[in-house]
Amino acid sequence: MTRTEAADAPRTVPRSSPPGLVLVLACVAQFMVVLDVSVVNVALPSIQTSLDFAAADLPWVAGAYTLAFAGFLLLGGRLADLYGTRRVLVAGLLLFSMPSLVGGLATAPAVLVAARAAQGLGAAVLAPATLTLLTTTFPEGPRRTRALAVWTAVSLAGGATGNLIGGVLTQTLSWRWILLINVPIGAAALCAAVRVPARHHRNGTAARLDLPGAASVTAGLALLAYGIMRVGPRGWGDPVTAVALAAAAVLLAGFVLIETRLARDPLIPLRLFRLRAVSAGNTIMLLAGACFQVPMWYFLTLYMQDVLHYTALETGLGFLPHTLLTMVIGLRITPRLMKRADDRTLIIAGALVAAAGFLWQSRIGAGSDYLSGVLGPAIPISLGGGLLNTPLTTTVTSGVAGRDAGAASGLMNTAKQVGGALGLAALTAALAGRATTSPALAEAYGDAFLIMAVMAAAIAAASLTLPARRDAAVSARAG
Repeated sequence: MTRTEAADAPRTVPRSSPPGLVLVLACVAQFMVVLDVSVVNVALPSIQTSLDFAAADLPWVAGAYTLAFAGFLLLGGRLADLYGTRRVLVAGLLLFSMPSLVGGLATAPAVLVAARAAQGLGAAVLAPATLTLLTTTFPEGPRRTRALAVWTAVSLAGGATGNLIGGVLTQTLSWRWILLINVPIGAAALCAAVRVPARHHRNGTAARLDLPGAASVTAGLALLAYGIMRVGPRGWGDPVTAVALAAAAVLLAGFVLIETRLARDPLIPLRLFRLRAVSAGNTIMLLAGACFQVPMWYFLTLYMQDVLHYTALETGLGFLPHTLLTMVIGLRITPRLMKRADDRTLIIAGALVAAAGFLWQSRIGAGSDYLSGVLGPAIPISLGGGLLNTPLTTTVTSGVAGRDAGAASGLMNTAKQVGGALGLAALTAALAGRATTSPALAEAYGDAFLIMAVMAAAIAAASLTLPARRDAAVSARAG
């Protein structure tokens, strides 16, 4: 390696950094990011009444966050590589916490929507940085596997508990606290972030940020998310939707051209896609996002409120089995299984078990109760999700050089978020126009879960293309 290359190559966080602090910081920050994807759902009626929202504008309380989050993720991931993980973590926490305060104190709809969009920008900077912090602190092997297992379980729990926390805060305090609660948590995380040793970055990085690539992919993904969000209420034939999706296609094609032909230092280095774990793994992550988490939470929430007629708090409590099962499986069982089986096997097994759970969930009807319509299917769905998520995260981030860790993290998070948006849009579009009686709604939601079962089976099939992989230390002992 030449002296210039040595200067360009980033070093990992020094061994003297406290790994326990790093893990707690990464998990707290990621929990906030994922929590705010779903925490507003059950509070929307209260927000509408409090701020006099028009019915057509209310979805933007959730949508503005998702739009900014998906649009800026790739840029957020690359920032950690170029400017150092600690610096980006601090910036992300500030960008997330300050709009939370503004949104919690908002007195007008426009202020709340703008604050949610700014939160999404902060989340896009913060989420890749949390994963980069772990992959540059823990070397590949059992220690990284355990750290990623905790991070993944916390991520899943954050999404699953969003409805519960939102329901509790809205019913006992005020809807404002679903945003204000981020302020003291963010302040505590900031105190921890400044104690993390800075990871060195390349010399002259300010001039190397791929601004044309960042602008094209950010605008392209934002327009894609915007177009997808309009599909549900407006349909695929809406002119604005068509223009947004066409413009997104042009911009994303331009991004590929910039990255392959023009960029000196690409936002997403093409060398990443030479790694089969990255290219195939992110395709599978896209499929996983299209059925797990956001689409699943969305339709389960509707089922419990529209068919079972649960209150916001009761709906939140109804998600507790998913949260507890996912935490136990992700934290206690999956890391142990990863010592005995390769990641690909666990991903396939988890996808097939989850497919069986979604198939069971698809049999819900107007006469179903909580035991048969929610709790029973929750067991295989949570078991399958808990089995596949950590091995998939480990696979997608394996073999990536330290200088590309942030780009790989941003790519993985983007695949998951765009997959969730695409999956939810496709499912809502497929179910549009159904009757609103309880039997018809139950049948429609059942059809949504049947489609998720098919997607989970597709994950199992696609996972056959992944390289077989085990923890490096475990493989060495086995050899």
